[in-house]
Formats: sequence, C-alpha cells, structure tokens
Amino acid sequence: MDQELRVIISGGGTGGHIFPAISIANAIRAERPDAQILFVGAEGRMEMQRVPAAGYEIKGLPVRGFDRQNLLRNIPVLWDLMRSRYMALRIIGDFRPQVAVGVGGYASGPTLDVAGKMGIPTLIQEQNSYAGVTNKLLARKAHRICVAYDGMERFFPADRILLTGNPVRQSLLDSPVGKEDALRGFGLVPGKRTILIIGGSLGARTINESLLGQLSLVKQQTDVQFIWQTGKFYSAEIRAELDRRGCPGNLHVTDFISDMAAAYVAADLVISRAGAGSISEFCLLGKPVVLVPSPNVAEDHQTKNALALVQKSAALYVRDDEARTTLLPLAVNTAADAVKLETLGRNILKLARPDAAARIAGEVIRLAAGESGT
Repeated sequence: MDQELRVIISGGGTGGHIFPAISIANAIRAERPDAQILFVGAEGRMEMQRVPAAGYEIKGLPVRGFDRQNLLRNIPVLWDLMRSRYMALRIIGDFRPQVAVGVGGYASGPTLDVAGKMGIPTLIQEQNSYAGVTNKLLARKAHRICVAYDGMERFFPADRILLTGNPVRQSLLDSPVGKEDALRGFGLVPGKRTILIIGGSLGARTINESLLGQLSLVKQQTDVQFIWQTGKFYSAEIRAELDRRGCPGNLHVTDFISDMAAAYVAADLVISRAGAGSISEFCLLGKPVVLVPSPNVAEDHQTKNALALVQKSAALYVRDDEARTTLLPLAVNTAADAVKLETLGRNILKLARPDAAARIAGEVIRLAAGESGT
C-alpha cells in the first residue's frame, strides 16, 4: 500500500483498555513507520494522560457511562452521547482514517459507530471472555473482531472472529533486573517465597481488607514474604492502621508500583483482580495467580475471565464475598507448594499469545488496504 496509512484508535477508561490500545499502535508503527495514528478517548478519563505520555495525539469526547440505578440521571448522559457522535463525525471527517479500531471503553461506541456509517472499515478488540454490550452492538457492522478467548462465536459472527489474544505491555518482558535484585529493591530477602498483591492503581477494597484482617497470619510466616500494592485510594487508611497495629517485617507496603516488571520478577505467586489485561500479562509471564474477580463490573465478566483459566487448571479463584476469610490462607499454602506453583505456571503459560499486538496490527493494515483476508 503506497498511500499514507491513517488509523483511529478509540477507547480507554482503564489500563485494561489503554495498554492494549497503545501496544496495537506501537505494533502498527513498527510495521508502518509512516502511519498517522489518532486516539479518541473520553474526557476526564486516564487515557487523556496516558496516551500523550506514550507519544500519540488524542482527542476527547464528553461521552460517559449510563447510570443504571437512577434512570433520570441519564438525560444529560444522552445529551453528551449526542454531542460525542457529532464531535466524532467532525474528528473522523478531519482526520480521514482508512480504518478505525475500538478497544472498549466509553469513547469507542460513538467513534466506531460513526466510522462504520461513514463507510470506514472497523476492527474491535474484545479483551474479556464475556463480551460487553458496546462491542456486541458494534460487532454487527465490524469487519474484524479480535478476541482473547475461545467460544466467542456466541457473541459475535463467527466468520469475522480472529483469536489473537490481548496485547500487553512489552516492557514487562524486558526487565534487566534479576530476582535477587528485584527482591532487595522492595526491601525483602532473597530465597524466600514472595506473594505479590495487586488491586489496580486505585486498589481493591476486598483484597486490602483480606490482608488487614489476616495480619496475624502474615506475621506468622517465616518462609513467605509479601509485596502489597494498596492502591492510592486506600493508602492513607491502610498506613494509619499499620501504624497502629505494627507492620510485619516480611511485608512491603506501597500505594503504587512504578516498576511492575521488577515486581513480577520478584513474585512467586500473584493475588489479583481478574481484569483481562492483567490475566494476559500473567499468561505471558507464566505467573501463578489467585484471582479475586471484582463483582462491580458489567455482566460479571471478571468471574467469567477467571473461570476460563480455572477450567484449564491455569489459576486459582476465590469469590469476592469469601476472600476475607479464605484468600490469604489459600495463597500462603499455595506459595509453600512448589509442585502446585510449577503446575499453575506451566498451564497459564500455555495460554500466552505473545504476538497479539502484531497480529492485530496486521489486520488493521489489511483492512486499511481494502483486504479482507486473515
């Protein structure tokens, strides 16, 4: 294709949408350095900072989510949706993309719907094992649907599905830090089994309360140590509680981990929510994990993500409402079981798709060239 490649990528709201979007953009640029890529996100959401930091231009729409509890509050939401569609029309008209990519999140709905109605080929990337409402609607006219799990034909037209996996942050694979140095960087002791507890940048209340409620069990461990990312939202409250009760010496506490690659290197076992992006990272790294799906997500898709791994003996799973009593004992026992760790790591690694971003980028380039084959 001799003409300049122009691509719109839309979506965001969470790291689980933004990191794959940036990975796809980087893969497109690796294949076509001349590509012009414009992101479209939602005003006030994290993509408006993360995307420019990655070196890409982004336009914001006033779109936001519907209030399912109070329907009257959706009147201004509908008005913002109408404004967003008009703004998307202008953005697409000015940028003149040959293809539009949606990765999920508020902005992807109006952007890809408008692009499709303007005759521009569209590609959607569904990260979860249970498709979201927006992607199910967009799939009706999408030219290609890239998925990370088997069995997605129950949501999408089978002839347009491509099993690619989820793109992840490639920096996680490139850490120059060895395990001993990684552990020392967190103030921990090399040679001891290490459990990494993460709940996202803002944190996860249930996971945090599970740790606080089992501090005595943490203190009892002589061969297991912990890295605990509390999240910024809960940090002050947890620090105050640890000051009052005493922080165990085998527990490193931080509100945010800037070097996740080093944290993964240090960890023998991870405790995490079951977001699709995080799961894809665990697969790529072969990390044993205990998943605690968030109950506060659409269609309970995190539970479905977790069970897709559990069915293949590739992860352990604890219900959110049972975590406060069962999570930490399960994690400690698993960390002490070398055979269990090896089995979980081997099975989850089988699910990795390290070429996901490159495969999706290839589809984007083909669609832009007017090709339909895979």
